[in-house]
Amino acid sequence: MKHNVMDRELKSEIAFRDFDMEKDFSRIYKWMHQPYVIPFWQLNLSKENLKSHMSEARIDPHQSLYIGSINGDPMSYWEAYWVQGDVVEKYYEADPFDQGIHLLIGEADYLGRGLALPLLRAMVDFQFKWKQTKKVIAEPDHRNEKMIHVFEKCGFKKIKKIELPDKTALLMFCEREEFEKRWKNDATHL
Repeated sequence: MKHNVMDRELKSEIAFRDFDMEKDFSRIYKWMHQPYVIPFWQLNLSKENLKSHMSEARIDPHQSLYIGSINGDPMSYWEAYWVQGDVVEKYYEADPFDQGIHLLIGEADYLGRGLALPLLRAMVDFQFKWKQTKKVIAEPDHRNEKMIHVFEKCGFKKIKKIELPDKTALLMFCEREEFEKRWKNDATHL
């Protein structure tokens, strides 16, 4: 599945396409070994182990893996998932169509350029294409202050800290109504 949007503020095309093991594995391997990614993803595995992990993730029916690009340049990795069937469903009363998101900007050249918010906004907009979805959640590492700030600017609200198997996370919700009020009528964005 693909999703493309022209971000009028960036004057750039943001696109998401399905992760392709053959085309994208070397890129993901590089990104997972970046010093700024390791503390939050903890997937700095050997090639064999990472390939096994990605193979399992790719066939997991409750999530979809995407490569995000700006103007055709692949620079980010995304996991969009249904909360039902995920470990996080135990931490709040999830609706059947709640979705969640994981992301990383893999290419260092794209860091610190104000791109995380437009990228996140485009992905959340993509997730809300499912009309039954009323809420998108995130559970960033509670120490990842930069991403927590970006989630808040996008329309996510802090709910509570939760103890996941691999991290202490901050559970955050983005309600469709809030997101649309914030972005849909803003001619400079979506």
